[in-house]
Amino acid sequence: MKTLLKSEELALFLGSIYLFSRLNFAWWWFPALLLLPDISMIGYLVNPAVGAVLYNVVHHKGLGILIGLLGLATGNQYLMLAGVILLAHSSMDRVAGYGLKYFDSFKHTSLGLL
Repeated sequence: MKTLLKSEELALFLGSIYLFSRLNFAWWWFPALLLLPDISMIGYLVNPAVGAVLYNVVHHKGLGILIGLLGLATGNQYLMLAGVILLAHSSMDRVAGYGLKYFDSFKHTSLGLL
């Protein structure tokens, strides 16, 4: 089952690369911004529960889709870029085994223990 889930996430990641290719940004923006959502881990400096909430909000694919669609509806390339990066990053993390976090520990994820 894990292989099937990871292949699905890989397809979403590759789809995000395609969506990025349709935007009017130089290619170097994609790798430059891809790890930016991990700033959300700063919440773990407070405690695991705050860290998990902040991490999960930023890494929820629905947020990326919502921001991307808002950008599409308004014609705002920067919002579309933000949505694509959030979706790509979340999918990339899930391919690597990093799921959404439980409140007790960074290593306790929806995909199992790290």
